[in-house]
Amino acid sequence: MDKPTLVDADMKAGEALLNKLDETKFDVKAALWFYMPDSEEWRLILASPTVDAEGPKKAYEKVQSQLQGLDQGYELSLQDISLVSPSDNLIKVLKSVIKTGKKISHIRFTRNVINNVFIEDAYIYRLT
Repeated sequence: MDKPTLVDADMKAGEALLNKLDETKFDVKAALWFYMPDSEEWRLILASPTVDAEGPKKAYEKVQSQLQGLDQGYELSLQDISLVSPSDNLIKVLKSVIKTGKKISHIRFTRNVINNVFIEDAYIYRLT
């Protein structure tokens, strides 16, 4: 089966959400679209210390409140998002080769192996 395509609208929606989270001082250390080969879907992965400090439920509630404030043109829901700790293994692996700083970048990272971890496809906004 062919891999689903990450479309421009998804990339813009992810960036819009990241901007909203930055405006509200929700600390996002890493943000990227990541292709999950097992489930054949794209997930917006956000790594935040809030997950460790306040727990995942509180972190998801904060992200949900910002999702509701996004323009109607963006089709992004909490089901498209995974919140993880900045110490998550995938985040650590990616940060070992890419660092963007706090700014929003647009880096496509496809079919690479880092420390024996295969990355099928990712679209990276931030890795700090």
